[in-house]
Amino acid sequence: MNNQKPLAGQVALVTGASRGIGLAIARQLGRMGARLAMCARNEKALTQAADSLRREGVEALAIVADVTQLIQVQSLVKGVEKTFGPIHILVNNAGTGVFGPFQQLTETDWDTVFDTNLKAVFLVSQAVVPGMIRLRTGHIINISSLAGQNTFPGGGIYCASKWGLQGLTGCMAEDLRGYGIRVSSICPGTVDTDFSPHAGKDPAKMLRPEDVAHAVGMLVTQAPQSFISEVHLRPTQKP
Repeated sequence: MNNQKPLAGQVALVTGASRGIGLAIARQLGRMGARLAMCARNEKALTQAADSLRREGVEALAIVADVTQLIQVQSLVKGVEKTFGPIHILVNNAGTGVFGPFQQLTETDWDTVFDTNLKAVFLVSQAVVPGMIRLRTGHIINISSLAGQNTFPGGGIYCASKWGLQGLTGCMAEDLRGYGIRVSSICPGTVDTDFSPHAGKDPAKMLRPEDVAHAVGMLVTQAPQSFISEVHLRPTQKP
């Protein structure tokens, strides 16, 4: 293994990679030597993100796709494999949230959150897994949340989606471990991004996107005979 570029020769796909946690993860994997495929829905933001990584020397491919749509997911994975070859690392990072008292939320709110936070993980992972099975190796990392372990006022739909993601991740790990594919979840606490409201919290005490990226880097370089199934990531001080 190249200690400077431990992921040299590997292909990584990161969803929701145009900003925030996803962009930090993409940068981390690219700096570790992976050939990087980045996916998001916003073409302008995704293009700018990929260009910024290329200027750092990262080999980056930007593909616009809505990962809640099966046809677009299939096209995304085929495009990555055609350009770079088989995918070794998948980071399901795309996520969204709608917050408020559950009795005031709508069916549309439910569908929006569950399609992005849960259905998309199912679709993208299913599309990538056949290639990993052929390789007899691979990493799938689902970016979950401590909201998948805890509840809070106004978080009904979001928490439910992340609790569901935890269950899906665990079952995927059991289904795929025999093929040498390791499936893990990372559950961050409050991260300083524009994703969700942080009223009254001190940004200096929050996690940074780079903290989540560091955890991803750790997971994809673990010893080959074991795997870490779940990472809980908290700031050292409560925000």
